[in-house]
Amino acid sequence: MTDTASGAYGVCALLADGSTVRLRPACPEDRAQVLRLYAEMSADSLRSRFFLASRRSGEQAADRLCAPTRPGHRTLVAVHGDRLVGVAEYDSVDDPASAEIALAVADDFHHRGVGTLLLEHLVHAARENGVETFTADVLADNHLMHKVFADLGLRVTRRYEGGTVCGAVRLEPDERYLSAVDSRGRTADTASLQPLLRPRTIAVIGAGTRPGAVGRAVLHNLREAHFNGLLYAVNPHAHAVLRIPAYASIADLPHPPDLAVIAIPAAAVPEAVVQCGEAGVRALVVVTSGLDASRTAELTGACRHWGMRMVGPNCLGIANTEESVRMDATFAVTKPPPGTAGVAVQSGGVGIALLDGLSRLGIGISSFVSLGDKRDVSSNDLLQWWEDDGRTELALLHLESFGNPRAFSRTARRVARRMPVLTVDAGRSEAGRRAAASHTAAAATPTMTRRALFTQAGITATRTLGELLDTAALLHCQPLPAGRRVAVVSNAGGAGVLAADACVDAGLAVPELPSDLKGELFSLLPAGAGIGNPIDTTPAVTVPELSECVDRLARSGAVDAVLVALVPTALATAVGTDLVTAVTSPAPQACSDVPLVAVLLDQPERVRLLRTEDGKAVPAYGEPQSAARALAYAAERASWLTRPQGRVVDPAGVDLPRARALVEAFLVREPAGGWLDARETEPFLGCYGIPRLPQACAITEQEAVDAAARLVGHDGAVVLKAQGPGLVHKSERGAVLLDLRGERPVRDAYRDLTGRLGTGMTEVLVQPMAARGTELLAGVVQDDVFGALVLFGLGGTTSELLADHAARLAPLTDTDVHELLTAPRCAPLLFGYRGSGPADVAGLEDLLARLSQMADDLPELAEAECNPVIAGPDAVTVVDARVRLLPRHARDPYLRRLP
Repeated sequence: MTDTASGAYGVCALLADGSTVRLRPACPEDRAQVLRLYAEMSADSLRSRFFLASRRSGEQAADRLCAPTRPGHRTLVAVHGDRLVGVAEYDSVDDPASAEIALAVADDFHHRGVGTLLLEHLVHAARENGVETFTADVLADNHLMHKVFADLGLRVTRRYEGGTVCGAVRLEPDERYLSAVDSRGRTADTASLQPLLRPRTIAVIGAGTRPGAVGRAVLHNLREAHFNGLLYAVNPHAHAVLRIPAYASIADLPHPPDLAVIAIPAAAVPEAVVQCGEAGVRALVVVTSGLDASRTAELTGACRHWGMRMVGPNCLGIANTEESVRMDATFAVTKPPPGTAGVAVQSGGVGIALLDGLSRLGIGISSFVSLGDKRDVSSNDLLQWWEDDGRTELALLHLESFGNPRAFSRTARRVARRMPVLTVDAGRSEAGRRAAASHTAAAATPTMTRRALFTQAGITATRTLGELLDTAALLHCQPLPAGRRVAVVSNAGGAGVLAADACVDAGLAVPELPSDLKGELFSLLPAGAGIGNPIDTTPAVTVPELSECVDRLARSGAVDAVLVALVPTALATAVGTDLVTAVTSPAPQACSDVPLVAVLLDQPERVRLLRTEDGKAVPAYGEPQSAARALAYAAERASWLTRPQGRVVDPAGVDLPRARALVEAFLVREPAGGWLDARETEPFLGCYGIPRLPQACAITEQEAVDAAARLVGHDGAVVLKAQGPGLVHKSERGAVLLDLRGERPVRDAYRDLTGRLGTGMTEVLVQPMAARGTELLAGVVQDDVFGALVLFGLGGTTSELLADHAARLAPLTDTDVHELLTAPRCAPLLFGYRGSGPADVAGLEDLLARLSQMADDLPELAEAECNPVIAGPDAVTVVDARVRLLPRHARDPYLRRLP
């Protein structure tokens, strides 16, 4: 049996014990394997499956499962290596919305999650085909099957009939179901990484005798780290490498290794991986670079077939500093010290820089993974490992790509509640890079999309690697600030001003201090001290005075952080005083809820940690800008932690079946997709209850005149908007004529449009003039990698020029909706600005919720732009809207599968 016997490869996924199975539809060639599955079942298992211990029942089931596909019937098989270990099917007989299910798993694969995994994928397939309920008759004493249904996470109802339980499962995946899938995936992921990050035996394939070879360097680092397990070299031309036993091939090893590190030429990698699989290797680190697409596909396919997890190819290696492991399987020069920071990078060069920077700071590593080309193990896997490894307290990521952003975001949101997750926002787009399709698509730059992901997931995204280390230093040893108020203390007025400016530039506040606190400082500090904020202690300040000043500020409740900027002076030297001890003595740390940072302007290092007398540390920066930005990132994290997690919005009055019918009808007519015309856009948006300005379409001058009279009477004002395939930005083409009152202006406007636009205009849209209000933009863009992005901000003709927009990834929670509404710079206009009344904020939140629901429901929705949206005091109205559909297929981002 081959993986492609059915004509469809299917997917690979992890079982609860970390092993890999392949899931795919059954096919006629599987019949012998299915018969074998039933033949090897115990009598009890056959009775549980067929209600009697009959081998004939197994034959009938195999005939049905392996028959050609018929309407209403779907099958899945689970294949482990070359062996079929599980089958599942559903059959819709009378009611297409209901299907009966059946499940069988090999006896020796019970309690490994095969049945649950098959059911998850069967649920996905059933929902795509309109099935809403699964039914099954299960013997009352079939406890294993009852547990599978109970643990699935979907709503189950039961009815008892004699010794049989008639169960029904509603296929309505909700947060409970997603959490259950998450929990199972997390267990499986962590188990699958055990042989990778906690191996008991390691073999280095390609460990050469020549100094400078990559494989030799990896073997050297493993030896020097005193790896706490068996270590082998694979080299057909040596008996030993670095005094470590060498063998001609992986098959010649005395024990199958848990982990193999591959450092051989690219052409030899696929064959070596197959040999690893045949020998029983459970995990790979492929440091080799230069694999073309064909060899990479062979490599990945072999890993999936043999169930091996893989890091790489084209990577620096991995490390785990646990005392029970002590593994440094990298070719980096810097040896990672043990500690609590988990590091995952795609770039080996960035990995070396991060290891070096963290080592200089004295921040140790729990585990380090260079992901390389990331063909298997990803940042999502590592976040789940760090969540449960019992050591990691700080996660640092450098990502150049995202395989499954929705799953990553869901994992990161959970992990970030437990520990800081930091990344560098790498690959920011160039200024002015814009899409041409619509204002909404133009605003949705890659930078905005990534920032939306980071913001929602609670990830601290710095601009540079230096900022990442600056922030890591602070989060490693200081508490989070409760707010953004900073007290700046300095022994030189100019340094204090620079530090205060840096704080304000970073979005922090340097507030005036309360009068009673000023009085305390006045009596404490030397004559001539400035007691505002920044606080100028003068160069004459002593260590006890400075220490007491910092302590009183921290205890005052007037500020959320204290920044001490120090300059070496002749006065300090003359009295033999080292002012740095003022920020490392116990007194300033007495108030442990307020972070303390230092700026030492004579310090050559960008950042270092000053160890305190009680064993703690204070981050010291060479420039005030570095300290201020680190504090700002810490304040953002503190703010995110206080936000409610929110619930996904579910607006009322959505007609999803009608919306799907409209989409299907359009794509039947336009198989390549395209823009809906005005006649189609209005009912489409109406399916989601999006408020529209009344309108009418006209293809003749007289129809335009009649439409205007019908909409506003003879005295009201109307707008004429030319419609046509190429008229995306109408204002730029002069295709919008405003404030037309009466028959003659409407006729003149129609003739003007036809004269200038000619055949480019297919009809005109007639609308009443909109009421006054704030012009906004709200829209959706489907990103090929990240999924649906909901945008909001300033609208109208200057939308792109002013570029005042924010974005969040769908589906939006109520918290996301509120933050999206308040994020743009124009937000104060909505809440009453300089005496103006507030806009209908509830109506705007409802509009964003409906756009989010639309984007989540319809993967075919490529773009939807509402611009302008007029937000008045009593209502929100969409004046103009455009919708573009493309033939796309939904992909469940939470369905468990390996890349």
